[in-house]
Amino acid sequence: MSEELAVIMAAAARGEFPAPDGSTTVVPQPGPRDAGVLAFTAHSVVFTDADPAWVRAELAATSSDPLAASMNPGFLLALMARTGRRMNTIDLLTVADTLPGPPPLELRELDAPVQDRHPRVARALRFRDEVRVWAADGGVLVLGRGVAGRWEAAIEVDEEVRHRGLGRTLATAARHLAPGEVVWAQQSPGNARSVRVFQAAGYRPVASEALLVAG
Repeated sequence: MSEELAVIMAAAARGEFPAPDGSTTVVPQPGPRDAGVLAFTAHSVVFTDADPAWVRAELAATSSDPLAASMNPGFLLALMARTGRRMNTIDLLTVADTLPGPPPLELRELDAPVQDRHPRVARALRFRDEVRVWAADGGVLVLGRGVAGRWEAAIEVDEEVRHRGLGRTLATAARHLAPGEVVWAQQSPGNARSVRVFQAAGYRPVASEALLVAG
């Protein structure tokens, strides 16, 4: 498995980003499951097992501002066709440093049979390894290893308890529970509520991300 993408993301988590020179870095997929595109400020990273020469030629032929070509629908459609993959959306990728001590609310870790009943968990199991799930009154927190082995957090808050700060508290709890130095999270840019929640919990915007899913 290639570790090049993991090295790039680890540096970005420290605030060390690729040079904003308008170029594109093409690296191998970190594993069979994960392919896609990361767009940093004026620099893109395409992680795919497709021919790098084809990727660069397709980007050059994309009808858009060159700085936006990697996230242009035309290029993403061509990449999906080339790799036989599909995608759901373009996400905002955020990261936060982990925190010491226990989480700021009482959580119950769920065992596997209970986990499988929750749609948020079912989705996580398709895209992450080593998935763990905790429940609070009115909410769920999911942690798992996603792209290039990074620890990723996702939360779900019941509609009847929204606007009480539970989402922010769950996102903060992930910072206490995740192993390692950082925890990542993705939000759809149009889901302004989710974007606000994670940023209020200390997650920093890093890049946009389009994941290509096999099958």
